[in-house]
Amino acid sequence: MSTDRVIFSRPFRASRELANLEAVLASDHSHGDGQFTASATAKLKAITGAPHALLTTSCTSALEMAGLLLELGPDDEVIVPSFAFTSTATSMALRGATCVFADIDPATGNLDPESVAAAVTERTKAVVVIHYGGVAADMDRLLALAGQHGFAVVEDNAHGLGGSWRGQPLGTIGTLGTLSFHDTKNVHCGEGGALLLTDEILMARAEIIREKGTDRARFLRGAVDKYSWQDIGSSYLPSELNAAVLDAQLDEFDTIQAGRHRVWDAYAAGLADWAARNDVQLMTVPEDRAHTAHLYYLRTPTEQRRDDLIAHLGGLGISAPFHYVPLDSSPAGLKLGRTPRPCVRSAEFSGTVVRLPLWPGLRDEQVARVVEAVTAFTV
Repeated sequence: MSTDRVIFSRPFRASRELANLEAVLASDHSHGDGQFTASATAKLKAITGAPHALLTTSCTSALEMAGLLLELGPDDEVIVPSFAFTSTATSMALRGATCVFADIDPATGNLDPESVAAAVTERTKAVVVIHYGGVAADMDRLLALAGQHGFAVVEDNAHGLGGSWRGQPLGTIGTLGTLSFHDTKNVHCGEGGALLLTDEILMARAEIIREKGTDRARFLRGAVDKYSWQDIGSSYLPSELNAAVLDAQLDEFDTIQAGRHRVWDAYAAGLADWAARNDVQLMTVPEDRAHTAHLYYLRTPTEQRRDDLIAHLGGLGISAPFHYVPLDSSPAGLKLGRTPRPCVRSAEFSGTVVRLPLWPGLRDEQVARVVEAVTAFTV
């Protein structure tokens, strides 16, 4: 077996990136809201079907904007999955809201509606849902809870651009949706994100919040003859340099997705027999959901065997990391949140998950090498 290292992730290189960057540098307009911001935004709206989209400096920024738009404060609670990235919670805690940690469905790693229902109080203002690995959470049941109790649903769709729930594009189902274009994501611009909206009133305020609390966006459209301070806000607008790279990436969205699904499908087929023999759970996608091949994971029977498998693959030159440490057990989670019921399934998932290398440029022989290395391990 080859000893060349198989890395976990490598950012995709789109063919027009350098040309787009050169165009920005030659234009004397490298700050935001230029031609590439407009072009990339239009392409995002076409992919997602969202009526409104705003590019941001990161998915974290988009989540912070969501907290501002929902007017969260110290008297509010926001239900978040314990098994999630820190931004899912810290963006809400930044507004003074209490994070209430809920458990996951071990079949998908997504928020469990029953755990959400148990966490609802009269102070619940919102729930933040992640679509782990680009596989949709159970949105029907979560939206039903939101309608019953009157709270907002924020989709942290960092993994899910192009995915869907029963035909509905992820990021457009809840009150607000957010996207990530970090260089570990399917589509990237180094660092970047977006906020997706369906509500006209929220969109009007979001434009102001994104531009340091000013109505500069309206000024640029010629709707007002000068812009001024209108509301609270911050600098959430990415530069044209980031937008230029993102625009080139979005041009090749179908190519990126085809490459990632090729790898995902090869893992699913190549590991099935080994997993059945070794009591290993492979990543699955329910039939009513279209996933994004953002990642491919497997789960071992115990944490020790997970660590042993990671060490085994590392010794063969293959990078295969675990994932999130549950937020409810973290120092910040203990300080800034509460956990009505122990998030046992989040802890079990975190302690047994292994992610395999997945990026569109991964060659077939590298994928075969990963499969061979994994199946050589006896759990």
